[in-house]
Amino acid sequence: MNHSRRALPAILAAALLAFAGPALADHIPASSIPATDLVQAADLAAVLAGPQAGRPLVLQVGFRKGYAQAHIPGAEYVGAASEDEGLEALRRRVDPLPRDKAIVIYCGCCPWRKCPNIAAAYQRLQAMGFRAVKALYVAEDFGTDWVDRGYPVEPRS
Repeated sequence: MNHSRRALPAILAAALLAFAGPALADHIPASSIPATDLVQAADLAAVLAGPQAGRPLVLQVGFRKGYAQAHIPGAEYVGAASEDEGLEALRRRVDPLPRDKAIVIYCGCCPWRKCPNIAAAYQRLQAMGFRAVKALYVAEDFGTDWVDRGYPVEPRS
């Protein structure tokens, strides 16, 4: 086999990554978020049921369809963090905030180990200097880990 035939698979893989855009080429695994910066559903639900003054800003960093179907009451949709537009919307939303503002991000589009959004959003917030960022740990998906457990959602069906 000549050298050009051996190089073909590598060239094709590089080309696919280049055309796939940032979501595939720059995917950051959710497992890269430190366990100390994860929040469990029961704990977040308890905080959100408490006084307004102690509530964090909750941002949904997944896909619009999921947000439209059901989301945490009071959560704001900023866009899919796996896309440049979503990361830019996230930046615009939080940029005026103090860097010690409590922020919880969540996605829930798919199992945690496959999520293309959560770690990208977390990493962006860290890079911007936010020190009180938590990621809602969603093991399977938002429906299973939040809705089916009876935690409050909007819109209510």
